[in-house]
Amino acid sequence: MTTDRGYPAPPTLVEHARRFRSSGEAPAVPRVAATVLLLRPAGVGFEVYLIRRVAAMAFGGMYAFPGGGVDPSDSTTHLDWAGPTPADWGVRLRLAPAAAQAVVCAAAREVFEEAGVLLAGPDAGQVVGDVSDDVWEAARIDLEQRRTGFADLLARRKLTLRSDLLLPWSRWVTPEFEPRRFDTYFFVALLPKGQRTRDVSGEADHTLWVRPADAGQRAAAGELTMLPPTLVTLDEVAACAGLAEVARTAATRDAAAPITPHLDLSDGAEPRFYLR
Repeated sequence: MTTDRGYPAPPTLVEHARRFRSSGEAPAVPRVAATVLLLRPAGVGFEVYLIRRVAAMAFGGMYAFPGGGVDPSDSTTHLDWAGPTPADWGVRLRLAPAAAQAVVCAAAREVFEEAGVLLAGPDAGQVVGDVSDDVWEAARIDLEQRRTGFADLLARRKLTLRSDLLLPWSRWVTPEFEPRRFDTYFFVALLPKGQRTRDVSGEADHTLWVRPADAGQRAAAGELTMLPPTLVTLDEVAACAGLAEVARTAATRDAAAPITPHLDLSDGAEPRFYLR
């Protein structure tokens, strides 16, 4: 897929856009969020983990990466931290340290809530292994239902958040016409050795591991429905020859400049998204 031809727009979003344009309403304020491209080796290449949002949710029926909104506790809690400091993350993401901590914590928390993958370990050089047993699942459910906080979960198990396992990639802002908008920071992360993704979140009705290029081809064929942030990001990582190149590329990207898809509703033209 190429940006000069734009990206397809689902009919429901076209309806939202036309209704918003005629209403004269002010755009909703975007909620800060984080999402994670989980990657794993696959032969000579690699695969990415996708989930399909349930129909009742915002962007329901779309394939996307695990992620969600920042929780207030993500910026205020103290936790053991490995890798770049919140101040370092703030420089990279062009955010205040507390806001940067919130985004990084949200990324790690959401990937555990939605995929059962925990980016933490007993110290700065280790990562926990399998976290799929009943005890860990009960902890994940408590976190998902906000009966406990992410920092509390790690502290009780004497674990350190491995912020160095998250590599910033990009930032996307939901178009103005959407009633629920997000200002989302995208990260890439390698699936930790010994861990496995699990279809545990009630927010998804299907999950799959797929090579990024294959996912893009299946989307072009109409088999997988995705919005521009997912499509573009898949194209970007598919251009990397392997996981090492993904890491090298992430280090050079501007992960703070916002990208907003624009829906062209010109008369006589097929509605399509373009980037700006």
